[in-house]
Amino acid sequence: MTKPQSTPAISTTTEPAPSPMEDPEHQSIVARQAILDEQHVIVGYELFNRVPKATEHNLLSDANLLFNVVSLADAQTVGAEKTLFVNCMHESLVGKHLDLIHPDRVVLELPPVEGHLAQEIEAKAVVMAELHQRGFRFAFDHSVLSRNYTPWRPFISYVKLDREQIKPELIEPLVRYARQNTPAKLIATKVETDEQFKAMLGHGIKLFQGYWFAKPVLLKSQAIRPAQAVIIQLIDLVRSDAEVSEIEELLKKDPTLSFTLLKYLNSSGFGLNAAITSFRHAVMMLGLQKLFRWAALLLTTTRPGGAPPAVGGTAVVRGRLMELLAAETRTLTNEECDSAFVVGVFSMLDAMLGIPMADALHAISLPPAVIEVLLHHTGVYAPLLELTMACESGNEEVFGRVATDLKLSNRQVNWSHLQALAWAETLMD
Repeated sequence: MTKPQSTPAISTTTEPAPSPMEDPEHQSIVARQAILDEQHVIVGYELFNRVPKATEHNLLSDANLLFNVVSLADAQTVGAEKTLFVNCMHESLVGKHLDLIHPDRVVLELPPVEGHLAQEIEAKAVVMAELHQRGFRFAFDHSVLSRNYTPWRPFISYVKLDREQIKPELIEPLVRYARQNTPAKLIATKVETDEQFKAMLGHGIKLFQGYWFAKPVLLKSQAIRPAQAVIIQLIDLVRSDAEVSEIEELLKKDPTLSFTLLKYLNSSGFGLNAAITSFRHAVMMLGLQKLFRWAALLLTTTRPGGAPPAVGGTAVVRGRLMELLAAETRTLTNEECDSAFVVGVFSMLDAMLGIPMADALHAISLPPAVIEVLLHHTGVYAPLLELTMACESGNEEVFGRVATDLKLSNRQVNWSHLQALAWAETLMD
């Protein structure tokens, strides 16, 4: 299989140049700036939305930022082992998308209340208290140290001290007040020179952010999106308490949907470290309630388009044919037959995403045997994939050789191929 040459799924550049393979309508562009300790060791990243053509910060942009970065972006690029400081509005704190986020990995960075109105401050403290109980942490600017914001004090994990917003003579008293009245860690921001760094360090501040350490870096995530109709169908199944087997069948219908789900399950936001061996396993791991919320959020961030229908259709046929052939060999377990389906469906990830296979596989955790065949075309599933591709291309030499090695008759292979084609046809109706 020839892999299309393209840019990686996530590119990290200070001035990203557009690629002909990239579709701006399907990109999430996020600015990331490092937060470091006094030894210049990165301890976290602040993330900002930088979506093209979107200048308004609103509830949808907050949901997009959390979903695209924590769920879709490459964990190593964003910083799987680092704390993520995510800018968001107070209104988005009641959004169900936060149920999809692992609270240990995220700090919600919130602005002060406009006009510093006491009634609004009290109301927002109630929402913060519930999220704090669930394990979420919060970061604020120095306004939170004023008396107006006393109701927020129990929830403060970080306070950012903006050098450009605070008079130099007020920094020392602010630091002293914060230490005496809050449990917060202090972060000096807008640090642009060594002199400024040493001055803030002299005040006892241990965390720093600014151009002197690193300019903001743009992360571009080419987010593959399933068809909206399929997502709606998934939502309908979940809301009607459908059997897991029905949901599994739908995931088999749309490779982009199943890929996006597995990528979410193995993201830094979900916090799962085990490999997902089948789509049934994925549904069981997530649970119906979170599956519904994940699908609902995915629907809000999905636009028409995506990979050509023929690519997804071929991937579905491959998956079903490999599953049937694996069963025909009578040497593989049911779980291995499930994995054979995953191999077939994901064997065209490079074509569906427009990126090299190795980059696509960084996003999800799959069994070693699955990765082995997708990357190197070796291992227990390699003959099944080779035979499946021979069926597609009509390569009789490869067909005969591999079928013989697998001890499968022409009739078994041809009948399985017809079944896979018919099954895929019903799914695509």
